[in-house]
Amino acid sequence: MRSNLIIIITVLISAVFSCSEDTVPYSGVGSITGRVVEADNFKPIGNAKVVLTPTNNTVFTDSLGYFEYEQVEVGDYSVSSTKEGFLTAFKPVTVSLNLEVNTVFEMEIETSGNRPPSAPKLLSPEDNATNVDLAVELVWSASDPDLDTIHYTIRIRNDRNDEIEMVEDLLDSTYVLSNLTNNTKYFWEVSASDQINEPVWSPAQSFRTKEATENRFLYVKEVNGNNVIFSSDDQGNDYAITNSNINSWRPRKNLATNLVAFLRTENFETQLYTMNPDGSNVFKVTSVSVDGFKQSELDFSWSSNGSKLIYPHFDKLYEINKDGSGLRLVHQTPDGSFISECDWSSDGNLIALKTNNSNGYNVRIYTIDPNGAIVDNILSGVNGAAGGLDLSIDNKLLLYTYDVSEFESASYRQLDSRLFIYNFTTGVSKDVSVDKENGTIDIDPRFSPSEAEIIFVNTPNDGISGKSIYTQSVEQDSDEVGNGYNRKVKFENAIMPDWE
Repeated sequence: MRSNLIIIITVLISAVFSCSEDTVPYSGVGSITGRVVEADNFKPIGNAKVVLTPTNNTVFTDSLGYFEYEQVEVGDYSVSSTKEGFLTAFKPVTVSLNLEVNTVFEMEIETSGNRPPSAPKLLSPEDNATNVDLAVELVWSASDPDLDTIHYTIRIRNDRNDEIEMVEDLLDSTYVLSNLTNNTKYFWEVSASDQINEPVWSPAQSFRTKEATENRFLYVKEVNGNNVIFSSDDQGNDYAITNSNINSWRPRKNLATNLVAFLRTENFETQLYTMNPDGSNVFKVTSVSVDGFKQSELDFSWSSNGSKLIYPHFDKLYEINKDGSGLRLVHQTPDGSFISECDWSSDGNLIALKTNNSNGYNVRIYTIDPNGAIVDNILSGVNGAAGGLDLSIDNKLLLYTYDVSEFESASYRQLDSRLFIYNFTTGVSKDVSVDKENGTIDIDPRFSPSEAEIIFVNTPNDGISGKSIYTQSVEQDSDEVGNGYNRKVKFENAIMPDWE
């Protein structure tokens, strides 16, 4: 019995010692510290998730990118760092007894492996194409290996000046380029960007626009919030001859020089310019501004031979050579009223003027000789707006407009402006707006080249509706319907006509 007890005790002692030999001995602890930063610039990354494997213990970096693990058992580990927008980074770490292990994670931006788009291929118009319309569709193609959205930029310049036009942030691979100039060579190139990598530019290509035609009509349209001058044939085939990024208006063509004079805003002042009929060779004539009441109401005039121009500057009328030299004061109003409009007779012996106060009213229309002396008084002592002066070629007639309602307001609204022709021989003004619709106004009239017709603007008198250019006969035709002036629309959504 005693021998059996000894055997049992011996077996238990052996088992205890056997179990003790299989247990992993405790070897102590150390610590892990570190920092998480951006790979490119070493900026700290806050709130990055740091995971210790195989324990899966997790900590987050502070605002300076630092993290710490305390009381980590001695051994080999893998530490990972993750943050949205960055690629996950891994580090092997060995923890030693009572020692601190420091490690730094340099995290790459998630798109660091992203590839840029291909360089755009310019498809249309073909390189060195000629006779291209003044509104042309540019077409190109590009692709992105990572299927990122491509943003395009077009860069355009021409052989007339050093101006560069940029069209940015396009998502489509086509764009209609308009308001081009005749007989001009344009250079264009396109960049493609995935907004991750640097933009990739295409090689530049070129095309030349069609030759200019001898259009007889000029007028103004609003484009991109600016007044733009257009040239048109009799059928309404028009094209812009001034840039839509610059405010240009009141075109007046001189046949002797084949130049178009016009007004343009520069440094918040209105100046007088000239250009070729196709919009090329723009030249600034004035240094003393064209100024007075309401810039859209101002007008100037050529001499018939095109060597000089006259224009208003508040209460003064100036004469200037077309090359900008020879500025001369021609006339100054005796009462300080503003000169808003002028017209110079074909023989150079007569100038018609319209003056008004600073509100546009208290109008007077009269003529002066080349020395500034007053010759005839056509309209004065009335209420309401007036304007639109044009002398006939023989100095016998003066075309103008007058608001017969005599309405006056701070907004310069006109209620019933009508066309009048003043006869210098009889001293009588004739109303030729008898076919005008009620509730509309006729403004900005000019004689046709033959002076058998009048071209003018008609618009509802509310001051906000669209404006269109009309023509009508000077004299009544008994065979015509109505009062026989053959009144009809010529160009829609257009103002300030000139017919040479």
